[in-house]
Amino acid sequence: MNMDKLISLEEIPSIEEYRNLRVICGLSPNSLDAASKGLPNSLFSTTIRYQNSLVGMGLIVGDGGCNLEVVDIAVHPEYQQRGIGQMIMTSIMSFIAKNSPESAYVSLIADDHSPALYSKYSFELTTPRSVGMALKVSAGDT
Repeated sequence: MNMDKLISLEEIPSIEEYRNLRVICGLSPNSLDAASKGLPNSLFSTTIRYQNSLVGMGLIVGDGGCNLEVVDIAVHPEYQQRGIGQMIMTSIMSFIAKNSPESAYVSLIADDHSPALYSKYSFELTTPRSVGMALKVSAGDT
């Protein structure tokens, strides 16, 4: 792959691309309904494309002031270990620097192999003073 042919864009991926890349990367699948509601409400989204195909993405969600969360950092397995994750994070950090007020809290939930990437951008583990918690809504919960 010629790295010069990678294109970084500030765009929201299509719902189909988004859902596909999450699954390919081993992230939990999002329903069509969830993705259709969530993607348009993102504060920021960046994509990396190779020959017009989505090979990487990252989003920021939140209220834009007090709380921002970095989510859906994903790089297609065939394109990993080539600096694409760093391209995504550089774009995300640029948005944060330009658009977030002082005292904004920026968080993320990292998979076990990814803290090394995020620490390059000043993210720190919050344990032991705090731990991440999550609730995944399923069909029977509503």
